[in-house]
Amino acid sequence: QVQLVESGGGLVQAGGSLRLSCAASGGTFSNYAMGWFRQAPGKEREFVSRFPRRGTPYYTDSVLGRFTISRDNAKNTVYLQMNSLKREDTAVYYCAADAVITGRPMDDTEYEYWGQGTQVTVSS
Repeated sequence: QVQLVESGGGLVQAGGSLRLSCAASGGTFSNYAMGWFRQAPGKEREFVSRFPRRGTPYYTDSVLGRFTISRDNAKNTVYLQMNSLKREDTAVYYCAADAVITGRPMDDTEYEYWGQGTQVTVSS
C-alpha cells in the first residue's frame, strides 16, 4: 500500500509562487507515474500535470509555462512548482500515483493512490 502526503500549500497573492511536495512511502516510488490534480469549490477534480515513469512531463494547458513538475526518486518525492499564480488556481491540490498504466493519464480513475490534499488559495 502506498501512502502519499502533500505539503506546501497556503495563501499567496496573485503573481506569487508556491512549491508543493508529495512524499510517498510504502512502495517502489520509481515504478509509479506521478500526477497532480486539483479541485476548486463546486467543480470536478481536474488534471494538472503528470511525470511519467519514463519520458517527459506534461501539463494541462492552463498551467503550461507557469507550473513545473519534478520528481526525486531518491527522496520518494514529487514536486509541483507553481509560479505566476492566478486566482483561478485556487483549489485543493492532490498528488496521485499510477502503478498500473492503462493509457488514460489525465483521467483521475487512472491513479490508484491519492494523498489527502493541500489547499492553495490565491488572493487578488
